[in-house]
Amino acid sequence: MRTYLVALVLGIAAVVVGTALGGAGQFLDAVASPPVIVRAALVGASSVVALALLGRALAALGGTPGHRLDRDMARMIRGVRLAFLAVAALAAAAGWFIGHPLLLVVALVIAGVDLVETTFLLIVARSHHIDDSEV
Repeated sequence: MRTYLVALVLGIAAVVVGTALGGAGQFLDAVASPPVIVRAALVGASSVVALALLGRALAALGGTPGHRLDRDMARMIRGVRLAFLAVAALAAAAGWFIGHPLLLVVALVIAGVDLVETTFLLIVARSHHIDDSEV
């Protein structure tokens, strides 16, 4: 239950920070437009993180080949979480690539909303565990 609380706090914090930073023009411009070599490194790192998250998401959503009843709801929800976090990482990469702060704010909001939403879904899935024999 502690990890759920941490995920909720991080998600809410990301949304609040993203919303607050939306009006901090000079700071956001500095973050979105660092020197070119730093931007290139940030784009590369964000892209690698996005691909890694997407790979893990696909593995989690794919289940085990040949097992029709392999429907672990918590695993599927975590797969969806990883997919949206990959989208957030790609939005951040795009923001640094073009040097525009709006996409960085969008990345924070995507990640924050995803963490909050999937955490609530995981709590519900945990409390209503479905046995494979019921499927």
